[in-house]
Amino acid sequence: MTSTTYFDERYSTTRLLSNIKPTPYTQLDEEFESAFFLQKNEARIAEGGLRTSGYYKQSSPGKPLLTIITAVFNGDKYLEETILSVLNQTYDNVEFIIIDGGSTDGSLDIIRKYEHAIDYWVSEKDAGISDAFNKGVTLASGDYINFQGDGDGFYAEDSLSQIVSNVNPNSDMFISARIQRITEDGDELYLSSFMPTFHKQSLLFRMSMPHQGLFTSIKYFKGYGLFDVNNTYCMDYEHLLRAYHEFPNVVMKNVIAAKWRADGLGNGRDLDIYKEYHKIKVDNKVAAYPVLTGIKFWILFKYYIKKIIK
Repeated sequence: MTSTTYFDERYSTTRLLSNIKPTPYTQLDEEFESAFFLQKNEARIAEGGLRTSGYYKQSSPGKPLLTIITAVFNGDKYLEETILSVLNQTYDNVEFIIIDGGSTDGSLDIIRKYEHAIDYWVSEKDAGISDAFNKGVTLASGDYINFQGDGDGFYAEDSLSQIVSNVNPNSDMFISARIQRITEDGDELYLSSFMPTFHKQSLLFRMSMPHQGLFTSIKYFKGYGLFDVNNTYCMDYEHLLRAYHEFPNVVMKNVIAAKWRADGLGNGRDLDIYKEYHKIKVDNKVAAYPVLTGIKFWILFKYYIKKIIK
């Protein structure tokens, strides 16, 4: 990295900084333009972070920049834990962006507590999680983008170091790792299994790359666009299915990357999620309609059998 001007070993986000603003990643026929700051908004409550002080990040040889995006709205219960799981990473080229939807609890106090180690944060009303994620993606400078909810977070301090080991940002569009599903109190419910090789057909049945453990190339976003704000629960799933017929390269990592807390918007709304899954598959024409209908009824059959057993 050129002209490193700020070096603070305490946090993953403050070890490699520059006062030279890098050139945003662009490609022909890109779906959106990247920016370092969101456009002015009269309804904005506040913004801050390292960028507002003139500090930026970029990739360097052997150290791809990872952008972590957290969307939060009144999430002060676990937000600090999530923030620290990012800042305490051993990997030292991490960009952290927080998009707050206009919280009225203590979330802003927590964000301001760590804004000296957050690249950019903003608080303003949005149109939901997809909209917040989209804002974060347009602000991202990293080779790969990962999303951590305000109740989620990285599993271990070396999670990101293991994720970026032996990956090629020029060809590897996705890095997919395992996740730990936890209760609201933090107790383990299960660990996702490891698939040595990714088979896109698995996406016909479920979101087989949990987004807390998924690192998506900025090139993919530039080519396939931002999230569809009309999806309430499965915006990440729809985003993947856009590329189903020519699915790009996926690197599978036998690494437990993140914790996924059972307190999100979709918790306990399985039937609503399955309905949105089916619509997304139909809209993206990933298989013949009779096939998708059969898969829909198979998923519902398994759901009700589990309910009866319980």
